[in-house]
Amino acid sequence: MSLIITDECINCDVCEPECPNNAISQGEEIYEIDPNLCTQCVGHYDEPQCQQVCPVDCIPLDASNPETHDQLYQKYLVITGKA
Repeated sequence: MSLIITDECINCDVCEPECPNNAISQGEEIYEIDPNLCTQCVGHYDEPQCQQVCPVDCIPLDASNPETHDQLYQKYLVITGKA
């Protein structure tokens, strides 16, 4: 699954630079995650970096975008041009 940023986001700006896929961007009110680019850092790190740095714990899994680890890895390969 990709991740999602909830409305508990305080716009602290720490998650965006941590995303290796550039999936996080400033939305109208809070940061947003593009599910087409989010791989939960599979292929880059062992754990999602945005979740690690978020001070308010507002980045859960997005249940509306279910993906297996293998699907996330395949997406990583496409995004990075290694496919």
